[in-house]
Amino acid sequence: MTKPTTELCTHTLTSMNYRDQDLVHDLLGKRTFSEVMFLQIMGREARPVDMRIMDAVLITLMEHGFTPSAIATRMVYMSAPENLQGAVAAGLMAVGSQFVGTMENNAQILDKLVQADDPKAKALEIVTTIRQAREHLPGFGHHLHKPDDPRTIKLFEIADNEPELSGHYLKALRLLGNTVDEVYGKHITINATGATAALLGEIGVPSHLMRGFAVISRAAGLVSHIAEEQRVPAGRFIWDTIDHEIPYEIKNPTRS
Repeated sequence: MTKPTTELCTHTLTSMNYRDQDLVHDLLGKRTFSEVMFLQIMGREARPVDMRIMDAVLITLMEHGFTPSAIATRMVYMSAPENLQGAVAAGLMAVGSQFVGTMENNAQILDKLVQADDPKAKALEIVTTIRQAREHLPGFGHHLHKPDDPRTIKLFEIADNEPELSGHYLKALRLLGNTVDEVYGKHITINATGATAALLGEIGVPSHLMRGFAVISRAAGLVSHIAEEQRVPAGRFIWDTIDHEIPYEIKNPTRS
């Protein structure tokens, strides 16, 4: 078995390095958190365009109100206020295939379109298969934003004004959107996770790492929910509301 190695960090009694840079002399006070995070994850220095796109994505995914992740965090914090990190972790568990983390599923489709010899035919095949199987279409639809997600419109605008981007993933997502409307016979909005998948693809983030950026972003949002929970508690209100609104009903009595 080959002995594993790491490029991420090393330390001595008097120093610490992140990759090939000295934490104290090269990074602290000289680089932003976003720059160092990008370097650590991607293994290369971030270009200015990388920073603009990544920050736009992280800001977009940070917050969306009382989503399942935020509710989970508030409820766990209400129950165990001594365990702030546990409350955040509980909320992060909800970053999955239905909320926030759907960017990964959408990115996998975009990868196929970017690599396809005939993207239009591939898009039609993928969308038709998903519809026939009655499966969820990742990156599309939103119960609050119609007919279009305002976040998506702005993210497209930001990316379209970056000449350094290849545009391949943006083109693939727009093709996918047109195909979805055609197959479903109606307009279905491209939601923010669909747009962020395309933007992260444009700066070279692999699809299997994209959910990590959602986790990083949403963690900050969940800490803000805890900060608000400390000032204006909502956990008990949520609990009490559910307790009153969901009736107790026995449908199949076990006793005759």
